[in-house]
Amino acid sequence: MFGYIYINEQELKLREYTTYRSFYCGLCQELHHRYGRRAQMVLNYDTTFLAILLTGLYEPETLFEEKRCLPHPVHRHAMAQNDAVSYAADMCVLLAYQKARDDWEDEHKLSGKTLSALLKSSYKKIADSYPRQSKAVEENIHLLHEVEKAWSDQQKGVGCVSDRAADLDYVAGLTGNFLAELFVWKEDIWQDDLRQIGFYLGKFIYLMDALEDIGKDYKKGNYNLFSVLLTSGDISGNGESGSAASGNTAPDSGTNLTEAIWQEPAKTEIQKVLTGMMTEASRAFERLPVLEYVPIIRNILYSGVWCKYSALQEKAGRQKGGGHDS
Repeated sequence: MFGYIYINEQELKLREYTTYRSFYCGLCQELHHRYGRRAQMVLNYDTTFLAILLTGLYEPETLFEEKRCLPHPVHRHAMAQNDAVSYAADMCVLLAYQKARDDWEDEHKLSGKTLSALLKSSYKKIADSYPRQSKAVEENIHLLHEVEKAWSDQQKGVGCVSDRAADLDYVAGLTGNFLAELFVWKEDIWQDDLRQIGFYLGKFIYLMDALEDIGKDYKKGNYNLFSVLLTSGDISGNGESGSAASGNTAPDSGTNLTEAIWQEPAKTEIQKVLTGMMTEASRAFERLPVLEYVPIIRNILYSGVWCKYSALQEKAGRQKGGGHDS
C-alpha cells in the first residue's frame, strides 16, 4: 500500500537530491540500528518524507555522516541522523507489521505471515511507546477488514447489504485516519496541520494503491474500491449512481477494468478526487513554519506524488495499444 510519496527526480537540483538520499539512507541505517537487518526490508519513501517534514518543522540537531552500507559497499554516502529519523523508523516498522499481518489475514500470503512474525517483538515495543499511533493503525485496519468482509459476503449472497464498500470518503479515510496520527510526532500547536497532511496523504495513498491493483484484485476476487464504484456507476463515490461512469455494470475482466478506469468520465473524476486530496495536504503544509528542506517537500507534494500516477496511465495506454511491458 505504501511507496507513493516520492520525489520527482527530474525537477530536483543535485544538492537537493543528495539531501533527500541522505534521509532515505539515514532511515535505512536507523532501521538496522534499532531493529536489525530484517527491518531494512520495510524501508519506504513515505516514511522518508515524514522524516524530512518533521526535521524541517522541528529542526532537531541533525548529523550527516559519510558511511558505507551493505547494499552500497564501495562508496561512502551521506546518512542523516536525528530524532525525527528515529521516529520515522519506528513508524515504518509499525506500518510494515500491520501491513504484513493484513496480507496474511486477507490473502493468506506466506510472505505476510513470515514478515509479521519477524517484526512482532519490535512492533510490541513500538506499540508500548506510541499507543496513540498503534491504536489508530489497528482500529482503522480492522474497520477496513470489516468493509472487505461485508463486500465479500455480499458477493457470496450472504450477510447484510452495506453501502460502505462504495463510500470513497469512508474507505479511503480509514487509511487517512491512521496516517494522520502517525504524522503527529508531538501533540503541540502544529498537530492539526500535521494531521491534515497525514490524513489526505493517507487517502491519496489508498486510492493510488486501488488504482494500481484494480486488475489484479479483480482476477483474485479481492475487494477494490474502484471496481465497486465502476459497478455502481458512481466513480466519484458521491452516492449518485450512474453519474460518473458509462453504465452500471463493471467490465467482465481485469484487463477491461484496467482500461475502463482510465477512460472518460472515470479518468477525470478520479484525477479530480486525487487532486483535491493533494491540494488539502499541500495547503496544510504551507501553513507550517518550515524553513529547511522546503524545495524537497514541495517537489514531493506538488510533483513527485504524480509520477506514479503518470506511470500507471502510460502503462494502461501501452496495454490498450497492444504494447507489452518488459
